[in-house]
Amino acid sequence: MGKNKAFKAYDIRGIVPTEVNEDMAYKLGRSFSQMLKAKTCVVGHDIRLTGETLSAAVVKGLREEGTNVIDIGQCGTEMIYFATAHLKTDGGIMITASHNPANYNGMKLVREGSRPISADTGLKDIEKMVEEGTFPTAEQTGTYTKHNIMPEYIEHLLTYVDVAELKPLKLVVNPGNGGAGSVVKELAKKLPFDFVFINEEPDGNFPNGVPNPILTQNRAATAHAVKEYKADVGIAWDGDFDRCFFFDEKAEFIEGYYLVGLLAQTFLKKNPGSKILYDPRLVWNTEAIIKENGGLPVRCKSGHAFIKECMRKEGVIYGGEMSAHHYFRDFSYCDSGMLPWLLVTELMCKTGKKLSDLVESRMALFPCSGEINRKVADANVVLDALQEKYKDGKQDFMDGISVAYDNWRFNVRKSNTEPVVRLNVEARGDKTLMEAKTKEILAIIGGQEA
Repeated sequence: MGKNKAFKAYDIRGIVPTEVNEDMAYKLGRSFSQMLKAKTCVVGHDIRLTGETLSAAVVKGLREEGTNVIDIGQCGTEMIYFATAHLKTDGGIMITASHNPANYNGMKLVREGSRPISADTGLKDIEKMVEEGTFPTAEQTGTYTKHNIMPEYIEHLLTYVDVAELKPLKLVVNPGNGGAGSVVKELAKKLPFDFVFINEEPDGNFPNGVPNPILTQNRAATAHAVKEYKADVGIAWDGDFDRCFFFDEKAEFIEGYYLVGLLAQTFLKKNPGSKILYDPRLVWNTEAIIKENGGLPVRCKSGHAFIKECMRKEGVIYGGEMSAHHYFRDFSYCDSGMLPWLLVTELMCKTGKKLSDLVESRMALFPCSGEINRKVADANVVLDALQEKYKDGKQDFMDGISVAYDNWRFNVRKSNTEPVVRLNVEARGDKTLMEAKTKEILAIIGGQEA
């Protein structure tokens, strides 16, 4: 994009203070307010050590541009989404670097209705304004108000489940020293579950590693606790808790792909004939479940900005990415890391089934590789080689390259931010075939583990 490497396709994210700092945050507040002509804006920050100072700089910029600021303090990204829509403000700014290392920070921006601001919808304009850094004196300074959004947010989350149907399951919950713990503790007051908390204290030093359970090495603590406490399910979150990850009662990690199908089934049983959205990386299990339950499939390129726009356009009730982002129409079409576990535990209670019972048959029907990342010298060369090698298959280019045969398929796509390609392979009822094809494609991709 421009000169500042922190401006990405969907958000702002970089090293503090060389790429993200208070001066940039102040200018971003001014630019955001000016571009949106925002009268009101919600601001919040995650648990990172630089969150408060960056938030204060953003607030200063907004107010000096004449915008009235509602500060909801330390929170998760989805709480900014909720507050922006619920309080009917002109926009929202979340100070977060999600699952990046501790020396990173950044911002996620939304306009009214919690519509995302990405490179295609205004982020490039804001970047240019920040770089130019010239702002006229505003006629008046905006007001500043602190607001505790937690009670309203908790009340909204609970509308998605029938609390009376819930039973006393034992849940291991691992916020990974991120921000999820405070929300789960508030929900726990309303739910009949027995919660076992580990790493629940927010700590921007990340004493137990960066909270990102999609990385294999970050799963051991949750899995161990599930075994130790003989829990019914384990749940872990990333730092700003817009993604949650599941472990069954055997402490086995459940790929996000199968949760998309499970939640699709849940929404279709409650709302027959609805539209369900999914991304092109892994599709067969989700498509089969949508068909079995009388839903309407909507396939969309991965990435939250694309998905939210598509959901609004198509009137989709639920959308899921295999990367553990789950989107909900009644949550302003935004992603939430709290709603998935509430819905899954409700399903377990209503059916009397263990989590493994709900997903193992689907895993056998459509075994998958899980996402495999490889650093490569030139991602375009890799994609061209795969297109040529598998030209006899059914090819699709909605998101990277997807190639399908009768009994197996794969998708390879480029990272938006680094020289990395991401591979996903699935098969129809043949795990051995899936593993063999995964090995075959990795040999073509080459590179190093990422």
